[in-house]
Amino acid sequence: MDAPQTTDIVVTANKRSETAMSVPASVTAISGAALADKGIYSVQDLVKVTPGLSYVESGRSVPVFSLRGVGFFDQSLASRPTVSVYVDEAPIPFSIESKGAAFDLQRVEVLKGPQGTLFGQNATGGAINYIAAKPTDTFHAGATASYARFGVVDVQGYVSGPISSTLDARLALRTVQGGDWQRSYTRDDTLGAQDFTQGRFILAWKPNDRLSVRFDVNGFYDRSDTQAPQFTAFAPGTPAQAKFIPLLATYPLAPADDRAADWDQGKDYRNHNRFVQSNLRIDFKALPEMTLTSLTSFSDMKVDQLADADGTALTNIDSNMRGKLQSISEELRASGDVGRLSYIAGLNYAHDYAAAAAYIDISYSTSAVSLGAPPALPLDKTEADVTQRFDTQAMFANLDYKVTDRLTIRGGVRYTAADLHYTGCSVPQSANAADAFTRVINKSRAAQGLAPIGPLAPFRCGSVNPLTLGPDLYFDKLNQQNLSWRGGIDFKPTPNTLLYVSVSKGYKAGSASTPAATNDLQFTPAKQESVLAYEVGLKTALLNHKVEFTAAAFYYDYRNKQLLGRQVFTPNVFGAINVLTNVPKSEIKGGEAQLTVFPLKGLTLTAAATYLDTRVVGDFINVDILGNSANFAGDPFPYTPKWQVVLDGEYRFPLTSTMQAVLGANANYRTKTTAGFGGSNLLDIDAYWLVDARAGIDFDQGKYRVQIFGRNITNQYYWNNVSRSLDNVRRYAGMPATYGVQFSVRY
Repeated sequence: MDAPQTTDIVVTANKRSETAMSVPASVTAISGAALADKGIYSVQDLVKVTPGLSYVESGRSVPVFSLRGVGFFDQSLASRPTVSVYVDEAPIPFSIESKGAAFDLQRVEVLKGPQGTLFGQNATGGAINYIAAKPTDTFHAGATASYARFGVVDVQGYVSGPISSTLDARLALRTVQGGDWQRSYTRDDTLGAQDFTQGRFILAWKPNDRLSVRFDVNGFYDRSDTQAPQFTAFAPGTPAQAKFIPLLATYPLAPADDRAADWDQGKDYRNHNRFVQSNLRIDFKALPEMTLTSLTSFSDMKVDQLADADGTALTNIDSNMRGKLQSISEELRASGDVGRLSYIAGLNYAHDYAAAAAYIDISYSTSAVSLGAPPALPLDKTEADVTQRFDTQAMFANLDYKVTDRLTIRGGVRYTAADLHYTGCSVPQSANAADAFTRVINKSRAAQGLAPIGPLAPFRCGSVNPLTLGPDLYFDKLNQQNLSWRGGIDFKPTPNTLLYVSVSKGYKAGSASTPAATNDLQFTPAKQESVLAYEVGLKTALLNHKVEFTAAAFYYDYRNKQLLGRQVFTPNVFGAINVLTNVPKSEIKGGEAQLTVFPLKGLTLTAAATYLDTRVVGDFINVDILGNSANFAGDPFPYTPKWQVVLDGEYRFPLTSTMQAVLGANANYRTKTTAGFGGSNLLDIDAYWLVDARAGIDFDQGKYRVQIFGRNITNQYYWNNVSRSLDNVRRYAGMPATYGVQFSVRY
């Protein structure tokens, strides 16, 4: 039978095996079996078991997550998160690529706070490292199949075993099909089906005790529907033109129903996305005190997806996101132990390329009218193109010195040079769109007393160069360097108690977005951000490990926080539009605690909570949702609830000598927050509870299992994002109650 999950799970957060309770940092570690039992197969599902982790639906299949309030909301393909994601330490450079990471796992480790001195990339918020299940030297196989509400079928399985005495292999596959969970509230139509298939193949070669080589290839193919938002308010970007779009002004608002939404009829809102990654890891024991590691990774993704961005059956704004992402990285490091000293030192290089195109249709909008297009022939078919090339070079070192058996001093440093080269251009895709861009350019030129240009041809750059006031391809570069570091002391007054103090500083590189730009300045990237983090913590086990308690208090000095803010450009065509910017100074104060008890054999109860007090320090002038310039000094961060609570319980008890019952439940609570600065109630995200439950029976010592499950069993109506584009305010609702049955077998 499966053993109960406890916090004594072995982790490698410090690049060596140790229990989670002995790691001097805030780490959440969950086994692969526990993740599967709870139905956690994505980064967004990790919020159910990770205090301080938040997820936001962007509406573009780009997941947005943050840890302890450190996060970065951006919908573009080239979005690079503040929380780095890895699979077996191999980086997932772009957020959209992380969709298939939580699959066939040994465990997942969530590290909170700035990262970068041990391996991988710089990060200001933290790191999520998925540890894939590895090939075995004896034959094993398993399969799981489930059927859930809305006709969702989820089938996955694996085969693992030896090919020779030195070579082992593992193959795992999964497919999810079905599930139109959204329904139109103005007509008979549905949306929301899943069509997602993924796989991973691993070869592990160990010819002797000194050398081990592991090669894996993984990927996914996604043809699932994009989510339609809920139309909640009419807020015209240029109010004087509202009379030209009367159907939107009188469009019925979405009811308070998680399934209710609307979208344009007859359009294909399926993703056409595919991702593949290959990784080669070589570990060589060069000396008794030194292991050399090489980790080479290559990834490639193609994206083509249409999303309705207004939540109506009108074409106020439709966005087709297309692009290509490619990355290659190499890390070389040496690690080992010399007496009381443990060390890691290495070099890291990464080249990331992103070519993103946001193809938009805003034919029924006040912006189209503002561009001078006659209402009978409105603006349509415009594409915003951005290419970015990231070259990152880094060297890092980390030392842990055990002064005594109870006292350890830790320190690390990382130097990073991050070079970004980018181009940006808005391209009219029709004669009507080209005419509209010509009018914008000539309005800008007339304001400066310059002669007008001739008609702009379709498929040529149409955004205005701020210097020449003519159309061109905008290009620039952003080259930055930084020195991240960490230091800490941990003390064990008793064998089962750990006290630690740490100070660390981390950075996140700058990046550009993909706006529908009439002015080239809209392509300007946000510069790098930094977090200086102070943390004190306690971990202890009591009553012969029947009670385990962890707690931490932290303070973050946050500089140049990257933000998708708003700005009004001249001429004002789109009203207040989204552009990347930096908040000069802000801070986060917080604390978290987790209590796990094992009162009875087979019974595990966990309660955890995180408190966050975030605010902008000093002046930050930007534009609110209604287009008004405002000073957001003192405002709390968007998408950052003050309180997050996680409750989890599992009880395993025997029914017969060969049968075991398993009961489990999970509850997650978040207090009210907002989707933007300024305090507008249009951006409110209400507090909510989500409750999951499951009940199952294991047969033949866990070889077979049947389980019923329910997620959001109270059918809580909630949403985790609200945004405004052009003339509409819309929200993205969470899934309604789902329930189903699951069967699994293990050999």
